[in-house]
Amino acid sequence: MKRKVSLVLSSGGSRGLAHIGVINELEKQGFEISSVSGSSIGAVIGGLHAMGKLPEYTDWVKTMNRQVIWGLLDFALSTSGLLKGEKAFAKMKTIIPDMNIEEMSIPFVAVATDLLNEREVIFKSGSFYEAIRASVSIPTIFTPVMYKNLLLVDGGVLNPVPIEYVERVQDDILVVVNLYGGKKNEMVKTSLSNIDQNSTRLNGLKKSMPKLGSSGYNGGLGYYSMLTATTSAMIHKIAKQHIERFRPDILINIPNDSANTFDFHKADELIKAGEMAAKEAFSKYLNS
Repeated sequence: MKRKVSLVLSSGGSRGLAHIGVINELEKQGFEISSVSGSSIGAVIGGLHAMGKLPEYTDWVKTMNRQVIWGLLDFALSTSGLLKGEKAFAKMKTIIPDMNIEEMSIPFVAVATDLLNEREVIFKSGSFYEAIRASVSIPTIFTPVMYKNLLLVDGGVLNPVPIEYVERVQDDILVVVNLYGGKKNEMVKTSLSNIDQNSTRLNGLKKSMPKLGSSGYNGGLGYYSMLTATTSAMIHKIAKQHIERFRPDILINIPNDSANTFDFHKADELIKAGEMAAKEAFSKYLNS
């Protein structure tokens, strides 16, 4: 009989493409994913797997380059976020139709953050796209979501590794994929600065906004980079404490500087990184 796995997928921007590699390796090793929970990109990948549509998403994301990614960024220029996020999800819906979470083939939970009441909001039913749009609302980057009179932002703000919400079964294996592993490099530049600098739309955006990336002063951080680095430090600490509290059977760490927020053009590289990290973790577990 296949060993059942309760899978928890952390937040972490485009690094979450490594979650695909982990799922691929789990299935290759003969494990059965019996339930999944996720925050932000972890909710996206986890939900797509639960609805049986991860292969379609994988094929799509592998076609992305910087130009395609840029075309999916719909700038809001509002005080509550840079991006509306409507373009990307509209495109996804043409490839993968919406589905109610309760109709998925395996139990799935997405986590968002109720910003005003400082609490987690758990999605176990209703529209998949409604749940993940709330769960991926990175503060200052994506505009927040109004849901039942609540102001929702990224699930990773309060719970980047939602271990307590995954549905457990007897004798299952708790597997956690943490996108906040140790750094490979000392400094990570903002992902927006990596988007085609020659784009006329970006040049127009620069005229109306403060610098988003490096300030150019001795490699110092600009406004956006400083805000992102500060937020990331807090989320990394929460993730570490959460993992130490729940002690998963298998912990798969992906270096937190493997990619920046919008580096979806690195799909092949990140999926492979997930497969390799999972293979190593599973080998240690099975030989322990």
